[in-house]
Amino acid sequence: MTKKVLKFEYEKETKNSVRYKEVPEKGSAPILGSIYVQKWFAGNSKNIEISIDKKD
Repeated sequence: MTKKVLKFEYEKETKNSVRYKEVPEKGSAPILGSIYVQKWFAGNSKNIEISIDKKD
């Protein structure tokens, strides 16, 4: 099992959600790219982190 923590930074707001873009580790490609998070959860956070567990 592999665990990865991805960092995202604020990109823009839409009507009901906030778009965040991934900040990849130096020298690596993005894993998820951009994600949308509902405003009721995101609030006014400028940075978020997401953990992914890859189960082999």
